[in-house]
Amino acid sequence: MTSTTPQSALITGNSSGLGLGLTRVLAADGASVYGMSRRGCPDDGVAGDVQIDLADFDAIPEAMDRLLQGVTRLDLVILNAGLLGHIQRMPDAPMDELRLLMDVNTFANKVILDRLLTREIAVGQIVAISSGAAVFGNAGWSGYSLSKAALNMLMQLYSHEFPGVPVHSLAPGLIDTAMQDYLCDEADSETFTALQRLKAARGTRTMPEPETAARDIFDVLPRLREQPSGSFVDIRALNDPEEYARLTGRR
Repeated sequence: MTSTTPQSALITGNSSGLGLGLTRVLAADGASVYGMSRRGCPDDGVAGDVQIDLADFDAIPEAMDRLLQGVTRLDLVILNAGLLGHIQRMPDAPMDELRLLMDVNTFANKVILDRLLTREIAVGQIVAISSGAAVFGNAGWSGYSLSKAALNMLMQLYSHEFPGVPVHSLAPGLIDTAMQDYLCDEADSETFTALQRLKAARGTRTMPEPETAARDIFDVLPRLREQPSGSFVDIRALNDPEEYARLTGRR
């Protein structure tokens, strides 16, 4: 473990995808990783893990108390858990689905951060996993875009509640997770043409596996800390500003 590697971390949504990739990379480096997810982390070797439905706000504080008993510091908190929902026109998006996406992708993170404040656990850095969908607003992304945009503002607001702690929303770029099975194989890419770029990227270095993406995220954490606390940052803007400019220009 290097001096810049977090020695302790809380990661939500660590049962699969990016959250599991983040957990595996940190655990392999010797960090104490604590996880919260609906299905639970499938790996041994984590410092602690609880299964919880993050839409159940009332259950979160007690679950966190069990998980973090005796913990006085977390070098890193990654708010990764999230739901995609369906790719659909806004008029077709059911209110129940929109509410669920807002609950899990946005408001559950408020409950988690409030509990950290209540327990007075020292935190070194807070990163909420956002998405380019939060700012691009492409047709079809409906509740996912709404909830991630709200998440960005939530982090901006909470940056004032954690003085001295870097708080950011980070779009990690394209990652080859189970979410891509739906986006690339099932969703209507003829109607929602932004999906065609995802289909073209799958299987290329533009869309890495979760553990590769996790390493990329950990590599940029020092530079992320240099950005104004509360801001939204796309990892592609840090790693390849010219390509990111082209991407934002052709959307």
